[in-house]
Amino acid sequence: MSPVIALTRPVPDSLAHCELTHLSRVPIDVDAARAQHQEYERALASLGCDVRHIPAAHHHPDSVFVEDAAIVLDEVAIIARPGAESRRGERAAVAEALSRYRQLHALSEPATVDGGDVLRLDRVLYVGVGARTNPEGARQLGELVKPYGYRVRSVQVAECLHLKSAVTELASGLVLLNPAWIASRTFEGHDAIEVDPGEPFAANVLRVGHAVLCASAYDRTMRRLQSAGLTILPIDAGELAKAEAGLTCCSLIFSG
Repeated sequence: MSPVIALTRPVPDSLAHCELTHLSRVPIDVDAARAQHQEYERALASLGCDVRHIPAAHHHPDSVFVEDAAIVLDEVAIIARPGAESRRGERAAVAEALSRYRQLHALSEPATVDGGDVLRLDRVLYVGVGARTNPEGARQLGELVKPYGYRVRSVQVAECLHLKSAVTELASGLVLLNPAWIASRTFEGHDAIEVDPGEPFAANVLRVGHAVLCASAYDRTMRRLQSAGLTILPIDAGELAKAEAGLTCCSLIFSG
């Protein structure tokens, strides 16, 4: 059985200068963010992941959010082209790390895609087109993954930063979503659990095998998931959330 690899990247010294789109800038305690990130890595390891590190990039404030630099599928990895120009320098180190495990393809100008806008459900890649991902990015991604048996379906995203701010996978055939930001009917063949209305950012959870990592701030949504019989692992990610980040942002998880 192939190991499950989780690629992560350390919290940079410059995190407080991260890109922001929908949130106002507030002070970030970088030491606390590092402690939370280390706890996140320990949680991944406890669930059987082999956590491997990409070198820190202190000159790239958003570099800890490795999900946005690539889309990793079973057969191939696509190097993304982030919508924020300041983030494009993050890609080289991520590509170097992924080249040990996958054949690589890359998006080209004028395409933009953040990995946080790409939600894989079975053989469909739902791509959020909005602030960071453009229609050309969705089109190029579709062409690159088509030979491997995937199809791309574009979804408009306006009320939040990324598609995966609004919806993530909980289990096969089941998603968690914020219905104010995305309609459940979007995801064919999938049932949906809605976040608690008072916790709009709770939809970003990270499925690892049969467990789901959830931000501990969203206890009412977690209770909904536990009532549905899901195994929940709470993670404190409050400082990282100030950088407009969710739990999926901080790793790339795939079979080795």
